[in-house]
Amino acid sequence: QVQLVESGGGSVQAGGSLRLSCAASGYTYSTYYMAWFRQAPGKEREFVSWINDSGSTFYADSVRGRFTISRDNTWNPLYLQMNNLKFEDTAMYYCAADFPRRGGRSYLRWESYNYWGQGTQVTVSS
Repeated sequence: QVQLVESGGGSVQAGGSLRLSCAASGYTYSTYYMAWFRQAPGKEREFVSWINDSGSTFYADSVRGRFTISRDNTWNPLYLQMNNLKFEDTAMYYCAADFPRRGGRSYLRWESYNYWGQGTQVTVSS
């Protein structure tokens, strides 16, 4: 049973930083896409960033240059370093994974992921 558990959320003032973590367990796959999505109240779930087993990364325009996704290797946690946070970054942040990497899909879409964490809240005050 694959489990994803996020941590690291909290409250911060605009301009501040947070680092989110996502610990994955219960899998043996070495190929993957892993991603961060976020959802603010009353809004749809929004893609933030993905990383794959080749180390490639991709970011939403709204966070590019401020956020960094990383994962040292298959067995380490997934991270999201968030710098220069803005009020509009306030949301519940979710970790998602496609284990094993199935391909043939857009990894910008939440439907492409088969495992999800429970979320961690990020609140940025202006």
